[in-house]
Amino acid sequence: MSAGEGGILEPAQLDRYADAITRSIALKRGDTIVVRGAPAHREIMVAVAASAYRGGAGAVDVITSDPLVMRARLEHGKDAALGMLTPWHKLRLRELMRPHAAEIYISGESEPGFLDGITPKRIRTEYARAGQQTRAFRKASLDMKVRWTIAGWPTDAWASQVYPGLPVPKAKRKLAQDLLWFSRLTDEDGKGASGWIAHGKALARRAKKLTALGIRRLELRGPGTSLDLGLVEGTAWLGGLEETAYGASIASNMPTEENFTSPDAAATEGTFTCTFPLSFQGRLIDGIRGEFRSGRLVRLEASSPEDRDFVASYIDSDPKNGRRLGEVALVDSTSRIGQSGVTYFDTLLDENAAAHIAFGSGFGGTRTQKPARGLNQSPVHLDVMIGSPDFEATGVTAKGKRISIIRDGLFQI
Repeated sequence: MSAGEGGILEPAQLDRYADAITRSIALKRGDTIVVRGAPAHREIMVAVAASAYRGGAGAVDVITSDPLVMRARLEHGKDAALGMLTPWHKLRLRELMRPHAAEIYISGESEPGFLDGITPKRIRTEYARAGQQTRAFRKASLDMKVRWTIAGWPTDAWASQVYPGLPVPKAKRKLAQDLLWFSRLTDEDGKGASGWIAHGKALARRAKKLTALGIRRLELRGPGTSLDLGLVEGTAWLGGLEETAYGASIASNMPTEENFTSPDAAATEGTFTCTFPLSFQGRLIDGIRGEFRSGRLVRLEASSPEDRDFVASYIDSDPKNGRRLGEVALVDSTSRIGQSGVTYFDTLLDENAAAHIAFGSGFGGTRTQKPARGLNQSPVHLDVMIGSPDFEATGVTAKGKRISIIRDGLFQI
């Protein structure tokens, strides 16, 4: 079925997108691939499975996770059911940590508000228990010991939120074209996935330049934001194509525009204000802002107390480290997502439109010295956007040299 007959993308475009996704996990012959998404993502999950088999995959498992099933558990399940993982789920996560396996996750909100009315305590319990059981897999993923990527796909709910003035089919097609443009998969970007791969290599080169600066403090300034972040000696910056512990080059986010690192978890001071709404677990949250002291979030606010409590229920599922930072990511005005001027109500896209910080887990690949000092270890990870046209980032070296990193909307290095 073509886009003109009701499909979201033309068949050739769909194959191109799917092939770029499987390229992003460095697909090789004989691999076992897990494709995970919601029922509304079936079209792209099938296309990705086909692409993986064309590329020589030995087996492709498609795992459907329905948000409404999660709600059913939280609404009706006994306490023992909260956060419970089946033995075969745990086995699958262990197998995904092997060199021959990779995971592809499809994002795109399909059931907005699916956790509305669930008490924060039950949500916090769900995340805390599940987080403990998946800690090893999450750590392996962040330490580049798992091949994985996340890619977006339009759903009725998501597309209608981004383009409310269009009929749903047209909104989905427009959003799909945006995803191709952001991922450098149009004819003007080159053949096949060549534009996507070239973009990933460019971000990786910038990451090396940032690492070479030897920054020990990062000052972030913008509307409502005045944050100072400490960076330990030997901090590395990442972005674009990244090498796994097994030597494979992967792109974990599709699309991506960011260069990022993990700050010293105990050395964040100051205030922040979010410049984009946060779309999280079916809920749209505005007005997030807060304050850090000695590395810990001591004040959290949102436009409504209910939204504040919803965010807190997630980060406080790890009472030890959920309120500390695990990531800072820089994005400048060359971002195609930022240039669109559209708020996409999806973290995968919005975090690549503007600079952001993330509560919770840090990335093992951001440390060149072992053991990894100052790295936040947590089962949670939540990105919030703080960038704007007026955003500035300045680095300070161990000798006190100040280096302008982003000014007037552009990287200066």
